[in-house]
Amino acid sequence: QVHLVESGGGLVQPGGSLRLSCTASGLPFNVYPAMDWHRQAPGKQRELVATITYGGATSYADSVKGRFTISRDNALNTVYLQMTSLNSGDTAVYYCGVRFVVPGTGRLQEDWGQGTQVTVSS
Repeated sequence: QVHLVESGGGLVQPGGSLRLSCTASGLPFNVYPAMDWHRQAPGKQRELVATITYGGATSYADSVKGRFTISRDNALNTVYLQMTSLNSGDTAVYYCGVRFVVPGTGRLQEDWGQGTQVTVSS
């Protein structure tokens, strides 16, 4: 069973930075998962923030381009989200996700962490 654990959230002042981490365990052998960060603010739908493929290709939501950087360490099954120039609009619960095709089935599996709160406030 895949298990994801996020860390690094907290309270930060506007203009500040935070680095989120997420480590996946229980991944099957011979999978090449993409990993994502999503976020959900109070009263809003969950939105995709950033994605990184196993090979390191990245994509970002327009709202975070130039401020957030997603990276990963495949040996550690860990994905990071470096967030800079934070503003109140970035306040949300941030969720880590992993996606991969289950070997031998062709089925896409998606798993999520419990989330970590990021609050941007003075």
